[in-house]
Amino acid sequence: MTMDNILNLENISYSYYGRIPAVSDISLEVKEGERFAIIGANGTGKSTLLQIMSGLVHQSEGNVFFRGKEVSEQTLKNRSFLKFFRERVGYVFQDSDIQLFCPTVLDELLYGPLQLEILESEAMDRANDVLKMLEIEELRDRPSYMLSGGEKKRVAIGSVLTINPEVVLFDEPTNGLDPRTQCFLVELLLALSEAGKTVVIATHDLSLVAELETKVALLSEEHRIEKIGGSDEILGDEDLLLKANLIHEHLHIHGEKAHKHRHSHYFFHKH
Repeated sequence: MTMDNILNLENISYSYYGRIPAVSDISLEVKEGERFAIIGANGTGKSTLLQIMSGLVHQSEGNVFFRGKEVSEQTLKNRSFLKFFRERVGYVFQDSDIQLFCPTVLDELLYGPLQLEILESEAMDRANDVLKMLEIEELRDRPSYMLSGGEKKRVAIGSVLTINPEVVLFDEPTNGLDPRTQCFLVELLLALSEAGKTVVIATHDLSLVAELETKVALLSEEHRIEKIGGSDEILGDEDLLLKANLIHEHLHIHGEKAHKHRHSHYFFHKH
């Protein structure tokens, strides 16, 4: 384990109800300040893996380390380690409605810092900074049920950013977002990365992975790591993506001739 690894997963396995495999024998390393994507078809275990990284779900086998310290059900019962870990690792749920439960947007942004016993004046400064950064200042007194899907996503992200974590884990961040909010999200992820945050995303949105130029861990439909590599290498290997069920082949018939071509729902563009 090298010291520039901020997260280490060693031989992680997890099964629902002890019999339905979600992830099998996963080992990977995330370096400090890295942009890292976990990709795979639906049901391959991406979200489960992210929840294990965040200490929300505990693996049935293997070990998780954050900055060289083990993260487990036992270690998180230690109040000082729990505070240390929760201050440094933030998790943005795929479904914002699961994450938002306070009376107003401002309360959502204050909740995390106040739970971590940050002074109220400091928490308020952080909340105001995040409201401005996410361009949601006019929403501060609004309840979450009066927000659009895109607004909820910004508030959910904001509720994590006010904690100012070192690592931010995003589960399917572009899911269900309109194009403008998707564009805003990509710019935000890049800005967080530029600010030195470690950004980890679980997604099947290959265009997002291409845009962010991440390191990639590709999960197979057997819930194992198929390959780890740079985004150019993984996304450029059509046979690999086909095998992982991230792109598919269409059969076309023209008169008496038939031909196949590979099809992806993703558009790749680099700047």
